[in-house]
Amino acid sequence: MPFVDIKVIAGVFTPEEKQKMVEEVSEALIAIEGEALRPVTHVVVTETPSGAWAIGGQAMTAEDVQAKRAG
Repeated sequence: MPFVDIKVIAGVFTPEEKQKMVEEVSEALIAIEGEALRPVTHVVVTETPSGAWAIGGQAMTAEDVQAKRAG
């Protein structure tokens, strides 16, 4: 059964945005796998503390990601 773990840096996304991620990823999976697997399709959002996530050896903070989102 599908299990998707969406990992994000804590403090970047609002509760509403995280809920939208869960709902839309779930629906995308169900569209592929079929409605019968809806009860066993799992999607979670796991938050990593700000500063504990690195890309290319550089720690990323919530502020860094928010600045990127702002463009």
